[in-house]
Amino acid sequence: MTTINAYLNFNGKCREAMTFYKECIGGELTLMPVEGSPAEAQCPPAMKHHIMHSSLVKDSMVVMATDMSPQEGYVVGNNFALSVNCSSEEELNRFFSKLSEGGKVVDPVKKQFWGALFGVLIDKYSVCWMFNYDMNQHK
Repeated sequence: MTTINAYLNFNGKCREAMTFYKECIGGELTLMPVEGSPAEAQCPPAMKHHIMHSSLVKDSMVVMATDMSPQEGYVVGNNFALSVNCSSEEELNRFFSKLSEGGKVVDPVKKQFWGALFGVLIDKYSVCWMFNYDMNQHK
């Protein structure tokens, strides 16, 4: 089933913010720090304790977040994205192709270390979209 979730950016305060949200609404919180991840070597040492990816899941509600800033840097207003978990590779490619028309591809669709196809774009209305298709769950 295809789903869409909010993906927030906290510019160094992800652990604090997501822990606060867990205290407020409950659920299961997962935090993946930069340290120990395949991305660690690409990041400055000062970022090793930053959160690369986190998710808070409560029933059917999912909030995801990161400390990783967009290429243009962190600016209030570009600190969120719509994250689409696709039900097939074909769906991901169709959505990505159509939404990138008149926009900008930030990260082309490619296989990632977490076992998914993933790509990021900013559409012609300046909305950031993240597309993910977990190839492992569909074997």
